[in-house]
Amino acid sequence: MTVNPLILPDLREMLSERDDAGLAQIANDLHPAMLAEITEGLEVEETWQLLDHADLHRQAEVFSYLPLERQVELVSGIGRERMSKLIEAMPHDSRAELVRRLSPEIVEELLPLVAKADREDIKKLLTYPEHSAGAVMTTDYATLPANMTVADAIAEVRHQAPNRETIYYLYVLDSDRKLIGSVSLRNLIVAKPASLVSDIMDHEVISVPIDADQDEAARQLAKYDFLAIPVVDHEGRLVGIVTHDDVMDVVVEEATEEAQRMASVVPFGEDYMALPIITVWRKRSVWLACLFIAELFTFSALAHFEDEFGKIIALSLFVPLCISTGGNSGSQAATLITRAMALGQIGPHDWLRVMRHELIMGVILGLTLGAIGFLRAAATPASVLAGADRWMLALVIAQAVAIICLWGTLVGSLLPMIFRRLGFDPGYASSPFVATFVDVTGIVIYFTIAKIYLL
Repeated sequence: MTVNPLILPDLREMLSERDDAGLAQIANDLHPAMLAEITEGLEVEETWQLLDHADLHRQAEVFSYLPLERQVELVSGIGRERMSKLIEAMPHDSRAELVRRLSPEIVEELLPLVAKADREDIKKLLTYPEHSAGAVMTTDYATLPANMTVADAIAEVRHQAPNRETIYYLYVLDSDRKLIGSVSLRNLIVAKPASLVSDIMDHEVISVPIDADQDEAARQLAKYDFLAIPVVDHEGRLVGIVTHDDVMDVVVEEATEEAQRMASVVPFGEDYMALPIITVWRKRSVWLACLFIAELFTFSALAHFEDEFGKIIALSLFVPLCISTGGNSGSQAATLITRAMALGQIGPHDWLRVMRHELIMGVILGLTLGAIGFLRAAATPASVLAGADRWMLALVIAQAVAIICLWGTLVGSLLPMIFRRLGFDPGYASSPFVATFVDVTGIVIYFTIAKIYLL
């Protein structure tokens, strides 16, 4: 959502003049997301001055739309007792994520002021691993017993609704809080009032374990097109739900980190343009330096074949063509395989199936590019052939391009799987990494074929 740039100067004027009526209108009439975006251009004191014109629940709603870094900044500039009330009004998962990012000193001052039930809920959510389903779930959900009539269930939902984040799905629990079914609000409303919940509920409930990776929760939500998915402990008891909006945040975060890794950048979650130059330099230079050092082996490989350069000048002219072929095919394969792994379509155990598939694809691509290389090499001017046979040179280039393309495809497809098997993020098997590796080995392949046929 784009904010009118004229709003901010007008807002600052209203703040300086203490225009309570105008500030109250902005604080209560704008969409919470837009209001949150506007406050990012204000100082901490100005932000709280504006939010003071909205009630506590409205403040909590706006607060949840702010980036975590901004939330932490605002918490540091407000009284702890006031912030404790705001935390109690925030969505359960959002406040747990906020507390996770606060310094221990602030948490120690803040949590004792929070109501006991909310404090215990926050502490419980903080015990789950950061990237697990338990860490992104909310404990704000609606439940029903199986033996309740539909009429009574609707009344119960009406009673629970004001204090629940979502009521689109109602979860049916037994006396031990084990999840035994679910019913949508729509099905509940259209059912006959005298029917029992057990008669209309879905007995086959899709859920995720509490220690499952948050990516798995995202995949299940997308697969079944749910608005929320229940999270259960190891005994099948319902402990929370992961909602679609939380999953969107997870997907965006994961996609951002994946893209940064594939560009050989140490991941960072903050706004790129807002980061200090020294931080950006440090995160970009680490992998670039490693890749640069690796590329030095290209110099060593070329130096090893220095004599071949002198014998047939045309060989040097085709080095960029052959090497870029391997880097491009490898980067392409690495991107496709990394994405397939992120979506759960393949895993390290599928390496043989992937290798067979990419072997066929590499051969087809290699033959295609090799044919183009053959035609270009056959058109080499006589002045640079140095007595070499034109058609033999074309055959060398065609074979080198085909084999290097095949090699790059295999390397690019298998490296992400190897990284995952070793416990590293497959995103680190990025395009620059694959291209660097294939560059060095591609030179060896190219000149080895040239020596066999021409030298």
